[in-house]
Amino acid sequence: MEEPIIERGTEEKRPISRRDFIKGVIAAGAVATSASYLFRSTGAMFSQSSAQGSVERLITLNVNGQIRRVDVMNQETLAMTLRYKLGLTGTKLGCDRAECGACTVLIDDVPHYSCSVLTHTVRSRKILTIEGLASPRGELHPIQQAVVDEQGFQCAFCMSGFVMAAVGFLKLNPNPTRSELAHGISGNLCRCQDYNKILTAFMRGAEYMRRA
Repeated sequence: MEEPIIERGTEEKRPISRRDFIKGVIAAGAVATSASYLFRSTGAMFSQSSAQGSVERLITLNVNGQIRRVDVMNQETLAMTLRYKLGLTGTKLGCDRAECGACTVLIDDVPHYSCSVLTHTVRSRKILTIEGLASPRGELHPIQQAVVDEQGFQCAFCMSGFVMAAVGFLKLNPNPTRSELAHGISGNLCRCQDYNKILTAFMRGAEYMRRA
């Protein structure tokens, strides 16, 4: 039997179900998202110039007396650059919010929390980490030697930050009292709470520095 011929425009329209409507919305959204990602990626790939206000990524740093070229992100902290780009893992990441002092380094001889310093802001300054304290001949810095002699730390996770803070403070006050030294390094925390031994080691280190 031949099927009846139905003229165009005379078909009975089937109502759209809720399921079909949702499927259509999802499909349209997926297409739009894919297109947006494609054009965004293509634009970034072929852009000829950086956006206004952006920061040059390949920069030069003076770290431990050496000139280092490194690729950094705009919001990258100095602690991240030192550890994961330059391999200077003596700088520890503790709280990562400028509270514990484990990431302390010297910038132009002044102690700074490197977790709160953006790398691109220190391009023209001298950065010193725990790895740069020893002499080129391998002799320990007086503060490092004093820590060894006095066994000044327990787990030593916080040690590098404390040492850098003490070195920076003793540059300003080479002959401190014990209480002055305690105040000078009070921005650093020891989770083992071994502060008495730390101060004893640093007082000896100050004595070693005066003899040098």
